[in-house]
Amino acid sequence: MARIKHSVRTRARKKKVLKLAKGQFGARRRWYRLAKESTARSLVFAYRDRRVKKRDFRELWISRINAACREVGITYSQFIKKLKDAKIVLDRKMLAAVAAEDPKTFKKIVDFVSKSADK
Repeated sequence: MARIKHSVRTRARKKKVLKLAKGQFGARRRWYRLAKESTARSLVFAYRDRRVKKRDFRELWISRINAACREVGITYSQFIKKLKDAKIVLDRKMLAAVAAEDPKTFKKIVDFVSKSADK
């Protein structure tokens, strides 16, 4: 019986790994063994950080809203409570954008929320 060689499959596997390691530095992008270890680790980071990115953005939006609230004279937690009491549905991403780009409109939102919460 003929001897089976795996050169085609092996070459394809190595090319796939080296293609993934394209942006790596030094030997990590050229040597298969290092590229294999490096890409396995980078894929783990990529998977994890797709979730971490959502947390980081929410944290950034909250910081921006808090800074804008304090300029108007209210704390972030009070503002969010009054928003919920007034049954206004604006997510933190939109609020942060308004706070950063248009402080006058943000102040109007805070005033409206404060008046409706007082009633």
